[in-house]
Amino acid sequence: MSIVLRIVLVLGALLALSIVVRKVRKSKIRIADSVYWVCAAVLLLVLAIFPRIAYFFSGLLGFLSPSNFVFVVVIALMLLKLFNLACDVSRLTDKVEQLSQEVALDKKERGDSRENKG
Repeated sequence: MSIVLRIVLVLGALLALSIVVRKVRKSKIRIADSVYWVCAAVLLLVLAIFPRIAYFFSGLLGFLSPSNFVFVVVIALMLLKLFNLACDVSRLTDKVEQLSQEVALDKKERGDSRENKG
């Protein structure tokens, strides 16, 4: 793994950690979400500081270059997070739909009871 890639990984991981910590302090991100980003940044930091880990796994999995392995790890982490976010959006969409139906029924019941009284 080239020294340039290692430096970029260290700087990127440290930048990500600082952004996450700042967002947590300002209460702009949930703790559960911040744990994911901290773990991802620490993983990249470990791969940058100890490149032998990337060499070992790239050889074990048949990658031609450890940097290709690092890129695949980054892409896999992003796809995992994207899948989790898609699941969250789907779940929240179902909740919004259910709540809007309950509000509509509640309004209809209130409207019917007002008509009966008047």
